[in-house]
Amino acid sequence: HVQLVESGGGSVQAGGSLRLSCSTSGYTHCRSEMGWYRQAPGKERQLVAKVDHDHARFWGASVEGRFTISRDNAANTVYLQLDRLTPDDTATYYCWRGHFRDKYGGTCGPRGDVWGQGTQVTVSS
Repeated sequence: HVQLVESGGGSVQAGGSLRLSCSTSGYTHCRSEMGWYRQAPGKERQLVAKVDHDHARFWGASVEGRFTISRDNAANTVYLQLDRLTPDDTATYYCWRGHFRDKYGGTCGPRGDVWGQGTQVTVSS
């Protein structure tokens, strides 16, 4: 089955940087999108950014320009570089993998989404 293992969260002061990593295992022969969502206390989980197998990027929250998403298909890993952090970026960040397809666009692997356990990012002012 598919697993996601996150690392890289922590506590920083405003203006600082962090780099999150998420490695996946299982059904790595399938193409899929990978990305990051975040959830702050009392708020809904929101898309931060995701990237597909061909490295096309999609942004959710208004972080483009401060955050950078990338993936290494050979290493089955997606990264999120967080720069110029503000206290509003404080949240639990969840790695996500979904839209599993084979190279022809057909079904491959699980039908639903897979989530990591979450990693905390805390930004102090």
